[in-house]
Amino acid sequence: MPRKYRGATAVPALLALSVAVSACGGGSKAGTKVTPAPPRPTATPVALTPQLAADRFRSWTVNDDVARASGDERLALSWVVDGQYSLTAAEFRKASHDGDPVPRFTFGKPTFYVPRFQEVKTYPQWFVASVPRTELGKPKSTRTALMAFILRSPGDRWKLSVETDLDPKAKQPKVVLDAQGYATALATGDTSVLIRPRDLPGIQATIAAEGPSSVASKVMASGPVTTGMNADIQAARKKARHQGLGFSSVVVATPYPIFALRAEHGGALVLYSLFRNNDLYVKGKDRPKRKPPIPPETAHLLDGTVPGYEIDYTETLQLAASDPANPGKGDANPPKADVIGFFGTISKADAPLPKAN
Repeated sequence: MPRKYRGATAVPALLALSVAVSACGGGSKAGTKVTPAPPRPTATPVALTPQLAADRFRSWTVNDDVARASGDERLALSWVVDGQYSLTAAEFRKASHDGDPVPRFTFGKPTFYVPRFQEVKTYPQWFVASVPRTELGKPKSTRTALMAFILRSPGDRWKLSVETDLDPKAKQPKVVLDAQGYATALATGDTSVLIRPRDLPGIQATIAAEGPSSVASKVMASGPVTTGMNADIQAARKKARHQGLGFSSVVVATPYPIFALRAEHGGALVLYSLFRNNDLYVKGKDRPKRKPPIPPETAHLLDGTVPGYEIDYTETLQLAASDPANPGKGDANPPKADVIGFFGTISKADAPLPKAN
């Protein structure tokens, strides 16, 4: 029975049951006494402190490792949100597809960047951890992970929203802490930095689309996921063309949170996400005769068949940028924002049915 009709059917049944219960009451005038259910307790907001952040980080690492050690995807997904949710789901699916255990990690000593929120009841709350992270069994894999945790309401749990790896060649900007160890959060529209935090994803996407000649390159430095991403897109397009196929790739902003912290010299450390949407397809004139090959990196997200003439797949990218102070108009050689941390993988793939003519 369709869900939307269940409520309509249940109402007469409940009325009939009510009449039957009244008839069995022996004509009592008092009626049946109903004990109301006790009200659910309301979660009490707790002030975010560096000590609380450290405690929640430890709790997260323990639960994440339990989930990974046992292969419990549901448990792992209950501790992540936003872009990290789709990346974690894809990670478990790939491990299952390849017959491998899910990677596990050990963590070194973390440094916490905890904003001081003016009101205890202010939500969402968040903090960032910078910590050495090593994949278990791979001692040479140690990287500095930048991890943003978020709490959306008092009754929720702290979840990981962004996890990205600091480029080994990059220098992490020094986040400014006050005497009590608190950092300063920047609004996403803050104009004291060269690029407003909310504009960083769009600037990076523009360079990925247009390359080194983009006007956006005047404010963001070249690198693997700026001009390098543009070069990668061009190479993938050329490879597809040699195979008689078409390829398109568009980098876009996400609806996920942006985490910005004041750094020294008036700059900022900013964590954010991007999507890269890719489409590999058979050109119209060849469609009756062939199908696109499944890219190996998407195999774990598809069932091995291509019913139509295209394969769509999305990469979720987790990023960190160093955003310098706004130099104003007097600086003849202004600094550039630099993407210093990046991690991402294919998180979604689909081979849609052919469109009807």
